[in-house]
Amino acid sequence: MYKVLVIAYYFPPMGLSGVQRTLKFVKYMKNYNWEPTVVTAGNVAYFAHDQALAAEAKNAGIKIIRVGGKEPNSLLSKYSTIKPPRELVRKILSRISQTFFIPDNKISWSKKAVRKIKELLRNENFDAIFVTAPPFSAFYHLRKLKKEFDIPIMADYRDLWYGSYFAFYPTPFHKVLHKRMEYLSLKAAEKIIVTNRKIKEKLIKTYKFLTFNDVVIIPHGFDHEDFENVLPDPKLNDKMIISYSGIFMEYCTPKYFLHAFKDLTIERPDIVSKIQLNFIGYLGKENKALIRKLNIEEFVKEFGYVDHKESIKKIVSSDVLWLMAERKRNIDAILPGKLLEYMGSKKPIIGCFPEGIAKITLEEYGACFLTEPDNVEEIKNTIIKVFELYKKNELPVPDENILQKYRRDALAEQLTKQLQFVAKKDVL
Repeated sequence: MYKVLVIAYYFPPMGLSGVQRTLKFVKYMKNYNWEPTVVTAGNVAYFAHDQALAAEAKNAGIKIIRVGGKEPNSLLSKYSTIKPPRELVRKILSRISQTFFIPDNKISWSKKAVRKIKELLRNENFDAIFVTAPPFSAFYHLRKLKKEFDIPIMADYRDLWYGSYFAFYPTPFHKVLHKRMEYLSLKAAEKIIVTNRKIKEKLIKTYKFLTFNDVVIIPHGFDHEDFENVLPDPKLNDKMIISYSGIFMEYCTPKYFLHAFKDLTIERPDIVSKIQLNFIGYLGKENKALIRKLNIEEFVKEFGYVDHKESIKKIVSSDVLWLMAERKRNIDAILPGKLLEYMGSKKPIIGCFPEGIAKITLEEYGACFLTEPDNVEEIKNTIIKVFELYKKNELPVPDENILQKYRRDALAEQLTKQLQFVAKKDVL
């Protein structure tokens, strides 16, 4: 088998959707003649730890090497799972961090990981390095290994680096330095994997040396095994369940949806009495306060964070799913991993998105209801439309043929073909 070093700071037992792309890639790599060794973080404090995903990695027989650092997550490791702070506090802390740490606050871990990787490369033969980002500091510090060990590097962009919707540049110097660091990193990479064509277009436009073939799209997806033999919870009443799964931060807020629902309680109390809003994950103190202010607590059920298996079960037990993204810089390039998991459930989706790849993907899915992210009136009317279709048992269903291309096993096969293409020439 070919052997690949996979560098991923975010990996189980850390939870949330950011870890799943890498986990599912390495889970299926052995099916296509590639044996992965994952270099990831040690014990760290994080917003969620998911033992179901950790067990999945263990059962797949994945070799995992954990490296400790001095980044904030490691320094706070004694606290293990920590609740996300209020969004305002999180944004302030993020801005402070981005002011002093370039490209991100995982620099300490990235440097230690590179030292470990050097040790591995000296003692064992690997055919390629696959690094997933963010954090982008790992990608930047790995670039020197290409010449030192004559090994190809492939980078996986889950989000944009320069110009990201998460990025904060307090001075022009920060902006220039980020762009320079990304330029040097991309120069060292043999191939770049991105989740959607918007990211591909922006990279090629920003860095003129990149060609169309240098950047390959492998989208987010869903694992068909997650949905096998999952039975929905029995319905205790005839209420239509609208669910959101995940956390709210940076580009995602429930405030417009909640205000739309409040307006519905005034205009159509006959409908809202037949609707339940489920929140699977961290709702956040500010959003709980808004729910109390709007006086709609009786319609809302919060489950808090649950592990991946339980999250899938609650998604499957829902009648309709909801997701959104606010208008922000380059938000047209965001394709939330959670959206593809929603699609794997085959449930109808209310998508509140501006123009961009998320909206395009939902249109392709078909079983969707699209609105502007901040148009309260439009969201309210969409809820009414969805409810009327639900009562008539006429909610739309997706095209099965479209879903096949988003299966995680098929996406892992695409990735291994790209690895095969860049693998060390002496093994080709």
